[in-house]
Amino acid sequence: MRKGFFFVLPSLTGVILFLLLPFADVVRRSFFDVLGNAFVGLRNYQTVFQNGAFLQAASNTLRFTAVCIPLLVTVSLAAAVLLKEQKGMGSIFKSMYLVPMAIPVASVVLLWKLLFDRSGILNGLFSLEIDWMNSEYAFWVLVFSYLWKNLGYDVILWLAGLAGIAPEIYEAARVDGAGQWRCFFSITLPNLLPSLYTITVLSFLNSFKAFREAYLVAGDYPHQSMYLMQHLFNNWFRELSLDKLAAGAVINAAAILLLVMLLRRAWEKE
Repeated sequence: MRKGFFFVLPSLTGVILFLLLPFADVVRRSFFDVLGNAFVGLRNYQTVFQNGAFLQAASNTLRFTAVCIPLLVTVSLAAAVLLKEQKGMGSIFKSMYLVPMAIPVASVVLLWKLLFDRSGILNGLFSLEIDWMNSEYAFWVLVFSYLWKNLGYDVILWLAGLAGIAPEIYEAARVDGAGQWRCFFSITLPNLLPSLYTITVLSFLNSFKAFREAYLVAGDYPHQSMYLMQHLFNNWFRELSLDKLAAGAVINAAAILLLVMLLRRAWEKE
């Protein structure tokens, strides 16, 4: 036990110094004024909840998460199952799915502008004159970008889960007359439940990182449908509104923790 503690100590020290202590200071600052001197109680939280930009960003972030997570989990699972059936070309397709993760953000931004600009390829192909990033389509462009960026990561995780299912189980089921869909719903899905929890949580956390591309394309104040919490925090940081920023960060962290715990509890009941 003591030897194990010494092995964990370097990592634990780093987590305490660079994660827990800074976050504790953020929590402390959320109850003080912008200079961190005068105690103001819950006034910062009241200000944040009455802020229209915060309500808009929170609503868009929840909508973005609710749309993206089911889509990403479903599409990535389908892609992983199809890839598992591929024999010769499977490795090539796996590499193709991982390409978006290796592309630098600056290149992705150029791709966005090339596709979705008013004079971009998409408008040229369909003879349209839509400013995609400044219309009601902006939200769906952001959804597409998130799916494209994270699909390969989830596919690899699904493939790892599929590799852990013994082929003998499928062979026994086929001997008993089970078809492909029966095997999928009765064998594949039940055995993938641990992977499903992990992939859902990671996809949920990654959905809060869908900011850099949108920021570089649309700036500090994009179309209102894609104005997320990350935009709001970035603007508050630039304005040095550290009191509101600290309170908003605590609210955001509490919401993420609550959703993850609820998801875990639902999985444990299953």
